[in-house]
Amino acid sequence: MAILYKQCVEEFGSNYQVLKEMSLGHLYLLEKGVYSKKKHESDIAIIAAKYPKAVFSMDSAFYHYGLTDTIPDKCSLVTERHSRKISDDRVVQRFENKDILYLGAVQVEFEGSNITMYNRERMLLELLRNKNILPFDYYKEILGNYRKILHELDTQLIQDYVPQMPKSKMIFRALQLEVF
Repeated sequence: MAILYKQCVEEFGSNYQVLKEMSLGHLYLLEKGVYSKKKHESDIAIIAAKYPKAVFSMDSAFYHYGLTDTIPDKCSLVTERHSRKISDDRVVQRFENKDILYLGAVQVEFEGSNITMYNRERMLLELLRNKNILPFDYYKEILGNYRKILHELDTQLIQDYVPQMPKSKMIFRALQLEVF
């Protein structure tokens, strides 16, 4: 699991101890400010450590939940609307209102790391909400896979989420016409 420098200092006590752990081979510098007890970590783990307030969404979540077999080129993150732009070539950032940023956010195991990601119910709403910006075939593939797992989803949770979402009327219509 990737951790930030501040967490290393808290764990080991001082900068000197961090350097000592590195020289002993117990700690590795993965990139500026990001460390791990393993020599190699996935980009997902590094990005999750660097941006702990962000939520993994869209392509990253659809792939994790097995709703598409298209491996994402970049990590899709959602941050608060007024947060700073992420300057990382591995990340596609979207901004969300503070009041619904963590609606449906859960901790999941992803490539060996615990990350914050939207649950399947919230991702269904994100799919419908963003259908106009997604490639048509990609949208249809994911929607078809959602229809296959519909019995596994918490429909009450979906109904609770819809009124809180932007474009709620459009999402509700799309749910009725395309999903249920």
